[in-house]
Amino acid sequence: MNVYHELDRDAKRDPRPLVLAIGFFDGVHRGHREIIKALLRLRRPGLRAGVLTFPNHPMTYLRPEHAPPLITTLGERINLLASTGIDDVYLVPFDERIASIEARRFLEGTLVGTLEIRALVFGENFRFGAQARGDAKLAEEVLRDHGVTVKAIAPLLDGGERVSSTRVRAALSRGDFESVNRLLGEPYVLRGRVALGKGRGHDLGFPTANVDVPPQKTLPRDGVYAGVARYDGRDYSALVSIGDNPTFGTGPKTVEAWLLDFSQSIYGEQIALRDFRFLRDQRAFANPDELVAQMREDASHVGFPAFTLT
Repeated sequence: MNVYHELDRDAKRDPRPLVLAIGFFDGVHRGHREIIKALLRLRRPGLRAGVLTFPNHPMTYLRPEHAPPLITTLGERINLLASTGIDDVYLVPFDERIASIEARRFLEGTLVGTLEIRALVFGENFRFGAQARGDAKLAEEVLRDHGVTVKAIAPLLDGGERVSSTRVRAALSRGDFESVNRLLGEPYVLRGRVALGKGRGHDLGFPTANVDVPPQKTLPRDGVYAGVARYDGRDYSALVSIGDNPTFGTGPKTVEAWLLDFSQSIYGEQIALRDFRFLRDQRAFANPDELVAQMREDASHVGFPAFTLT
């Protein structure tokens, strides 16, 4: 898959005509995948399928105070889009240049004049152009005269409600991973490098991997989870703690994973956590011994064998 960072200079490197989908696609959830499926159905032999998206959420420019946390990092989003089978991604910052383009000029000047698209696909509620005045009706009216097919895709429903990134974030805030994974169509994943922590887990007999998750990534509800940790191509059962370690006083939120049958030093290495199952809320214990007793109990719920501290 090719990634282009401009809509003019790089647009015509591939001579094949373009069918294009537009959207932010945070999470690349099942609703987004319906848009991509419609796009790929329009990719006839000799055509290429591309997605126009933005590295930053549009709200970071339009109303920064309302910009949502992201379900996927930019790298995760690009990899998920690549996995759908599209040919190109146009990754253009959402800034004044994009936000100020009048809707009709965006359609005729950018999409038809520069990218020479043959088809355009987006969600039926998608808005574009200055002050978000462009919609499916305008796109159909303008692009019909240029021989461009327009497909506005109805929202995918799950349990009678629209599948959306907002709904995924809400399920994450509840720790409801059954809903999160169903809406995404695949497991939610936390990825990051293992960083040096304060060593408390090691002192308690639970040497944890402190996962440095990118700050823009949406974290689940604070709590203790059963999960799976993947490192160097292998999966390990794990206990995952997300929160501010209240037993030791409040501090920054951390993501810590204790891996079963694992004793390697992996500082600086990448690790991925998935298949979360909520076990309990974070809470402050009177002393470390009470915390250790609770961790033993947590371990029993995920099938870890009994162990003794030395």
